[in-house]
Amino acid sequence: MNVRFLQIAKLELDDAVNYYNRERPGLGYEFLWEVFFAIDRIKQFPHAWPIFYQETRRCLIRRFPYGIIYILENDLVLIFAIAHLHREPDYWIDQLSS
Repeated sequence: MNVRFLQIAKLELDDAVNYYNRERPGLGYEFLWEVFFAIDRIKQFPHAWPIFYQETRRCLIRRFPYGIIYILENDLVLIFAIAHLHREPDYWIDQLSS
């Protein structure tokens, strides 16, 4: 299973890593580790998370209030957002049409 990030999702991930590293040195890398761990779970069990909105699925990240919003296209996991669960939780929906 291949994984691809939309550019906006990459930016969100970078922003979150930088934010957490400013809060406590190394915490951003712990967050990044949890994101990669969640992506590995998605790659192994892509259908494990139920449909969240339209065709998207959401895998929650351990220890941090974020979710990975993704869709499946054949053997591709397309990541739409690394979404903070408490800040405008549906902001990424507009990205589905583009």
